[in-house]
Amino acid sequence: MDYKPTIGLEIHVELKTKTKMFCGCLNDPDEKHANMNVCPICMGHPGTLPIINKKAVESVIKLGMAVNGKIADVSKFDRKNYFYPDLPKGYQISQYDQPLVSGGELNGIRITRVHLEEDTARLLHELPADMGGPSTGSGRQTKVGSFVDYNRSSIPLMELVTEPDIKNGKEATDFAKELQLILRYLGISDADMEKGHMRVEANISISKDEKFGTKVEVKNINSFKAVEGAVDYEIKRQEEVLEKGEKVKQETRGWDEKNQRTVSQRSKEEAHDYRYFPEPDLPPMDFTKSDSGINLEQLKLEIPELPKQKRERFVREYKLSAEQAIILADDLDSANFFENSASEFMNEYKNDSGGEVNLQPLYNYFISDLRGLLKESGIAIKESKINPHLLGELVALAASGEINSRVAKDVLKEMFVKGISPKAIMKEKGLDVKVTKDELEQAISEIIDKNEKVVHDIKNGQENALQFLVGQAMGRLKGRANPKTLLELFKNKLK
Repeated sequence: MDYKPTIGLEIHVELKTKTKMFCGCLNDPDEKHANMNVCPICMGHPGTLPIINKKAVESVIKLGMAVNGKIADVSKFDRKNYFYPDLPKGYQISQYDQPLVSGGELNGIRITRVHLEEDTARLLHELPADMGGPSTGSGRQTKVGSFVDYNRSSIPLMELVTEPDIKNGKEATDFAKELQLILRYLGISDADMEKGHMRVEANISISKDEKFGTKVEVKNINSFKAVEGAVDYEIKRQEEVLEKGEKVKQETRGWDEKNQRTVSQRSKEEAHDYRYFPEPDLPPMDFTKSDSGINLEQLKLEIPELPKQKRERFVREYKLSAEQAIILADDLDSANFFENSASEFMNEYKNDSGGEVNLQPLYNYFISDLRGLLKESGIAIKESKINPHLLGELVALAASGEINSRVAKDVLKEMFVKGISPKAIMKEKGLDVKVTKDELEQAISEIIDKNEKVVHDIKNGQENALQFLVGQAMGRLKGRANPKTLLELFKNKLK
């Protein structure tokens, strides 16, 4: 009988607010200098009083609404008591029995709760030079020891806990990816795992029946690849332990990225007693009262179209494939750029058939050509000199046959550098001058005369060779002719 994995996630997210959770210090996770954004409140000095960051509360409520969770009528903060060097007060202000959000669902995975707390400080450890630590280069060691940076202390931290509904590493990764997208769509966190904005922990157990096995907590998971690798490795490790007739130990393990395995960090025989009690310096938040300062109806109106809805609409409205819709919706800036380009494309495109406008050419130019240029240059789409309307205009010219694809790609490169319209670049290069009937006929005659073998092949049934002649004519005319028109002219000439 196979083992049944049971997996739940705990995901911490640093919220994007101007100030910290309970004080007026700047919330800047990118601050490089230690202990710059600190004050007596976030340093835990005696006698200081915290004040709730309203924006952080609203951010968690928005996420709760986005995952169809139940927003609490009344919520409060609690003191979670434990001692660790990165916790200056000797307790963390968190939420225990009255979280802001209860329930909800994402990707078919049930959400237990979403609550708000303050982040801890950051510990920095330096080893002696002979143990791999830094050296002055003169043989003398630099300072050795552990240091505390309080810049991160009291940054608003959201914690989301799932039910143990996840069955494997891919499901865990898919959940975390979709959550990251929603956080970015809501604008409440950058959720960059490499920078520690979003941190994932997995609780994993296996059993052969409906009873839960022994739970192992895996920490230090700092990428989506690591989420999948850590979960799947731990399932396999526990199976091997049980198959040997041994017992799985309840413990905390870390993910070893270099060796692609989990490693034991500390035993956890029983739950830690954090001695929670209500935070005496912060009043409960009663959202049923009009003077609570939180307008739930207004927050609901501020929820944008979410990734799942956007993907479905892109398939329905733009006739894209499900895979294409996923690629676009995976980045909000890209999705917005494409939509604005599509609007311009549909306005500019000369659709002689009168049928539905095909947006595949726009998608191809955007994904393959423009994003290729962005990648080569190492810049984000928001920094591009090409705006959505310029791309839509260019692709409309190409799709209408006013310029061929080769010329369009060259024009796009010029646009990328200069940030001007395709028509302005075409004028610069003389591509806007319409080809005359005499020019067309002369070009066709000369190309036929110079390509006797190709003409012979065409007359013997190899019509594919016509495209070669069309290409020659387009080159000669510097892309000013319509390829479809040229094709018909060549066909008629060679009958």
